[in-house]
Amino acid sequence: MKARMNQPALVLPGTMDALLALGKTLEGTGLPARTVHLVHLRASQINGCSFCVEMHAREALDEGDTIERVVAVGAWRESRRFTDAERAALALTEEVTRIADRPDAVSDEVWDAAADIYDEKQLAALTMQIAMINVWNRLNAATRQPAGVAPHE
Repeated sequence: MKARMNQPALVLPGTMDALLALGKTLEGTGLPARTVHLVHLRASQINGCSFCVEMHAREALDEGDTIERVVAVGAWRESRRFTDAERAALALTEEVTRIADRPDAVSDEVWDAAADIYDEKQLAALTMQIAMINVWNRLNAATRQPAGVAPHE
């Protein structure tokens, strides 16, 4: 596959720096990096962003997650490999990513399950992580950024 154009965040001056700076603000919130990788991977799978699926699977593995868990993310409900906290994060990821698929964008059940596990700062970081990966997925999927190459190649 050939990209339709260069990655938009690289085309517009300052955009990449702004997005990366926003991402930096989400560090140090107490949200486990392992959970963040799962969230990024699941949203990227839903959005069909091959660039991000590959990148976030690789990051999860590089930071010590197992191949079995990474492979199971797409079927996390049927897998025993995820903690209750990770399940809550993955459920929230799916609802926020598919926000238009139901009358209530995020169900009380899913929100409350996440809020029972994560404190306000972690829940804010989780919600922002989901929003940010959806931004990256939309930029990459819309412009058909191919997996396996850096966005500027």
